[in-house]
Amino acid sequence: MNITIIGTGYVGLVTGACFAELGNDVTCVDIDKRKIDLLKQGKSPIYEPGIEDLIRRNATARRLHFTTNLTTAIKASKVIFIAVGTPSLEDGRADLSQVEAAAEAIGAALGHYAVIVNKSTVPIGTSDLVARRIREHYKGEFDVVSNPEFLREGSALSDFMQPDRVVIGDGSERARTTMKVLYDQLDAPLLFTDVKTAEMIKYASNAFLATQISYINSVAKICEAVGADVTLVANGMRLDKRIGRRAFLDAGVGYGGSCFPKDVRALIRIAHENDVHFDILDAVEATNTYQKLSVIPKLKAALGTLNGKRITLWGLAFKPRTDDIREAPALTIARSLHEFGAHIKAFDPVAEKLAKEQLPYLTTAPDPLEAVKGADALVVVTEWNEFSAIDPVKIAKAMRGKVVVDGRNALDPTACKKAGLTYIGIGRP
Repeated sequence: MNITIIGTGYVGLVTGACFAELGNDVTCVDIDKRKIDLLKQGKSPIYEPGIEDLIRRNATARRLHFTTNLTTAIKASKVIFIAVGTPSLEDGRADLSQVEAAAEAIGAALGHYAVIVNKSTVPIGTSDLVARRIREHYKGEFDVVSNPEFLREGSALSDFMQPDRVVIGDGSERARTTMKVLYDQLDAPLLFTDVKTAEMIKYASNAFLATQISYINSVAKICEAVGADVTLVANGMRLDKRIGRRAFLDAGVGYGGSCFPKDVRALIRIAHENDVHFDILDAVEATNTYQKLSVIPKLKAALGTLNGKRITLWGLAFKPRTDDIREAPALTIARSLHEFGAHIKAFDPVAEKLAKEQLPYLTTAPDPLEAVKGADALVVVTEWNEFSAIDPVKIAKAMRGKVVVDGRNALDPTACKKAGLTYIGIGRP
């Protein structure tokens, strides 16, 4: 099948490369010539394990193409994906300007029946908006469907190829048949719904996962107060089949990234616009805002003052296996430490360059142990596997002080204490 993907950001690029891997002829379109030139060289503008190999393999096989020319791309395309950004506006609404621009460009270029697929995360009713924008320029037949993405940064390729489910909100039997063929090779349940229900599934899923995180972080605060261990509490909860082993119950310094914060705010806004009280989500967002700064009082209690102290941050990305720093807790923590007069040094395997663009006062190091040399305290913010593999004795020898605040409960508390470190976790006694 001939496919056009509009947008070569995280969702668009992964979707395009994976559909090409499945044997389709895919053209990825972007208005950013720099990104297109980079992709033509086999280089990815995003960090995602395995993505560059996939791009090169399918480009070599001539199944994957990159261009800035939308008109040429969609001439023979049966399916056109809109995979552009929908960032949050100040009031929490999703900014649909890029989606509208893509729809208008499609309408101006379209000359045959095609299925237009909303892959971007958009508010309920956006498919109707896309259809109206296309009809302003094209009077022929087309269908607009919703096909929300459920990709996790760091494991996006396997998430696409081995999904839990594929959700499709279709507008006609013709569109449904096309989408069935498109996803036929994936061993996953296809859930067909109306368009608005499909749009809602995406928001409801992400908001629920975010709720789990804020819930366990609230439980962690109680555990700290009463002397319980939230990691064991979470293990006990996961053994309940109604909750499950994969539940988001890892206490820490809160969630970040491109999806959870934006989607929670958007769903709150949608609820308010429809006179629905969604107090749970209001609390989820408030809890997460607090949790990002929860390490600051722990550091103050351990060090007495932060002014002039040397604080090391391990991890800058919002999660491991990505360089994404959008709404990352590390940035919030670093800004707060800077305001209190602390000197901050950090290490992250892939996110340092992006972080320094936002935090010019940040000093970085070539490796984790170099980062903790002479530090008064270490804060673990992102749970990269390499951090938990480091011998705490080496950490203790490199540091000037002995305070370790484990913001992800990633280190071994017993080993840290044996090494002479003052270990402070999240929700641990």
